[in-house]
Amino acid sequence: MNRTKSGEMPLSAFEDFGTFKLFMLDVGLMCAMNKLSSDAILLGNDIFSTYRGAMTEQYVCQQLIGEVDSLFYWSADNSRGEIDFLIQKGDKIIPVEVKAEENLKAKSLSAFVARYPSLHAIRLSMSDYREQDWMTNVPLYAACAIDNIKL
Repeated sequence: MNRTKSGEMPLSAFEDFGTFKLFMLDVGLMCAMNKLSSDAILLGNDIFSTYRGAMTEQYVCQQLIGEVDSLFYWSADNSRGEIDFLIQKGDKIIPVEVKAEENLKAKSLSAFVARYPSLHAIRLSMSDYREQDWMTNVPLYAACAIDNIKL
């Protein structure tokens, strides 16, 4: 997935071909490649806790890839902020932050929306669905339905 340098339409016009993130085709393949046992995931092994964020992003990427027109990520030039996914769907851009647990701090996401105030963000986390002024929290299990959320 390529980086975009802006939150403006079209995202592809601001694409940075020199910077990208790699995702696997499947969470299971990612676990196998990293020799991560199913016990580590199911039993909540402490070793797995540092890798949980990457696994969660992989899961969300799998859910989004077939549902959206364009999928990018954004990061600041100074590396002080990152938006996990920027979706272009029709005439809308949706910044998406992925949280592996119920940690609901989203400094990069709130700063990004402050920079582009016409956008409404989505945070995917272990928390329940709820709407705020500038953001909607969606449970991780509903990532595949992100396309149906009215913003």
